[in-house]
Amino acid sequence: MKTLALFLALLAPAFAEKPNVLLICVDDLRPELKSFGAEHIHSPAMGSLAASGRAFTRHYVQAPTCGASRYTLLTGKYGKTGAQRNNDALMASAKDADKQPFSLPRQFRENGYRTVAVGKVSHYPGGLGGKDWNDPAKTEMPGSWDVNLMPVGPWKTPQAAMHGYADGVPRGPGTPVSEHKEGDDMRYTDGWVTKEALTQMDGLAEKKEPFFLAVGIMKPHLPFACPKFYLDLYEKAEFPPIPHPQKPAGLSTWHNSGEFNRYARGARDPWKEPAFADDIRRSYAACVSFADTQVGQLLAHLEKQGLAENTIVVLWGDHGWHLGEHAVWGKHTLFEESLRAPLVIRAPGMKHAGKATEAIVETIDIYPTLCELAGVPVPKDLSGGSLLPHLEDPQTVGGEAVSYFGSNETIRTDRHRLIRHNNGKKEPAYELYDHSSPEKEAKNIAAAHPDLVRDLSAKLDAKLGK
Repeated sequence: MKTLALFLALLAPAFAEKPNVLLICVDDLRPELKSFGAEHIHSPAMGSLAASGRAFTRHYVQAPTCGASRYTLLTGKYGKTGAQRNNDALMASAKDADKQPFSLPRQFRENGYRTVAVGKVSHYPGGLGGKDWNDPAKTEMPGSWDVNLMPVGPWKTPQAAMHGYADGVPRGPGTPVSEHKEGDDMRYTDGWVTKEALTQMDGLAEKKEPFFLAVGIMKPHLPFACPKFYLDLYEKAEFPPIPHPQKPAGLSTWHNSGEFNRYARGARDPWKEPAFADDIRRSYAACVSFADTQVGQLLAHLEKQGLAENTIVVLWGDHGWHLGEHAVWGKHTLFEESLRAPLVIRAPGMKHAGKATEAIVETIDIYPTLCELAGVPVPKDLSGGSLLPHLEDPQTVGGEAVSYFGSNETIRTDRHRLIRHNNGKKEPAYELYDHSSPEKEAKNIAAAHPDLVRDLSAKLDAKLGK
C-alpha cells in the first residue's frame, strides 16, 4: 500500500485535473511488434508509445476470441458460464447492466466522465447486434457510452464494414484472404474509424468534463486488407522461421483453421507452400503497420490538442493469432500464440518510462488499474488486480494468468502452461508444457509430472473461484 500511495502522489502534479483515458483496442494483434522484439515489423507508433510508457511483454487475454476477451476487459470479470465465454458474452449480459460491477466505461460515466466509443470496442462495431449488427434494440452495453458509433462509409452497415475490402466491398462467398489496393487509408474501414475518432477527440477537448475515449481498430483481423503502401514495406523483409510448425500429435486444442479457410486463396496452401506462408505473413504484417498508422494519428492528435500531458493511454490487443505455429492459421486455441497479446500503458508522470516488464499480467487487471489511476472508485468483486505496482517498478513480480475457450481452461505460470480439457462427467485430460525447454508447447509432459498437474489444476480452480 505504501508503494501505491507513493505512486499516486507522484502522479498528482500531472493530474491536477481528472485525467482523461484513451483506450485503443486492436483486433487479432500478435505481440510481434518492433517494441516487443520483432525487428522485421514496421510499427513506429506503437514503439513510440512503449518508449514513453510501460510495455507488458507477458500480458495474457482470458479468451482467444473477440467477444469473450472484450467481455473481460470491459467487465473486469472472468467468464464462468458458456454464455460469458463466447462472442455474444456482452450481449448476453446486457440485461444485467444495472447490476454491480458496472462496465468499465459505465463506471467512469457514473463518476463524471464523458464516454465515447468509435469502431470495434465491444464485440460488435458500434455496439449493436441484430441484423447487419445495426439494431438499436440490441445494445451490448446499456448505460455505458454517451456516444457509441461505427462509421460505415461506403460499406453501409457495421457488419459489412467490419470485414470490408476497398471502397465498400463487403465479405462474401469466395472473397480473398488478402487484398492490397493502391490508395490512401480511407479506401479501407480503419481509415474511417480513425477520422471519426479524431473528430470525437476534437469535441471532447472543448468540453469541461474529463473523457474516456475508446477506439477499436479492426486490422489485422481477417481479411488481411489494407492499402498497398503497407505491403510494400515488407517487399524485402526477412521473416524468421515459423517455430514449431507441425500439427500436434496428441491431445491439444488444435483446430483446422476454419475462420481462415472460409476465405479464398486459389489453389495455394500455406501448410504446403512456404513461399505462400510467407506471403500471408507479409500480408498480416502489412495490416499491423496499417493499424500502427492509425495509432500514430490518435497519439499525434492527442498532442496537437494539448491533451497528452493529462491523458492515460492504453494500447490493448484482444488476443493473439497463429501464423503457422502448431499448423494453425488463426486464433481459438489455448496455445501461447492465441493468448499472448500486446499491452502498453502510459500514465503521465510515471517512473522508468520506456522500461518493459516481463511480469505475467492479465486483461482483467486493466479495469482496476484505470480506476485507480483516474481516482475512480474500484467496484467490488472484480476478478483482477491493479497494475500500479508494475507501473511504479517494472521489476515487480507478476502472478499467473488464466484463460479458457469453451469448457477447456488453462493457467500460465512463469515456467509452465497447464491446459485442462474438461470432459463433463469424465476425468479431465491435461496438457503440460515447460517454457524453459526448447520444445516449449510442442511437448506435452503431463504424464511425467502428475503432482505438478494436480497443483496447477488447483491453482486454476482457485483463480476461477471454483
